[in-house]
Amino acid sequence: MSTNQFHLRRACMEDAPAVTECVHNAFRHYIERIGREPGPMRMDYAYEIREHQVWVVEQNEEIIGALVMCIKEEGFLLDVIAVEPFHQGTGVGRLMLEFAEAEAQRQGFDSIYLYTHEKMTENQALYKIIGYVEYDRRFEAGLARVYMRKQLKQKG
Repeated sequence: MSTNQFHLRRACMEDAPAVTECVHNAFRHYIERIGREPGPMRMDYAYEIREHQVWVVEQNEEIIGALVMCIKEEGFLLDVIAVEPFHQGTGVGRLMLEFAEAEAQRQGFDSIYLYTHEKMTENQALYKIIGYVEYDRRFEAGLARVYMRKQLKQKG
């Protein structure tokens, strides 16, 4: 999937270091706010690429966005979405969100869910604007998480 500027493709094992760097760059500014590295900064992206659905956005052959999706007991999980800080606000995040929703539908799900740290309030506000609704709060892996779900439009 491509736009004039961006190319979205499935990640391969060789992308793991660049995906890790992208995620760390995107989430680093939250460390001070939440008092530790956010969950996405603690993940092994070689493992994620091998075991789950990981996609990257490239511009001029440089990875500027990363998306991790997987299927869990609760349904289709948008696990990580990260955009290099310099590219935030350029449509990369929207491209990945729309792709994730389309993938959830393509794979037979009528909703998609995600979680974010309770102190990442700007993320919660953005997700609410685009149709996600909070349905739970949990303390997991030492992190206070807000769970949100979006019902997807039925095809046909």
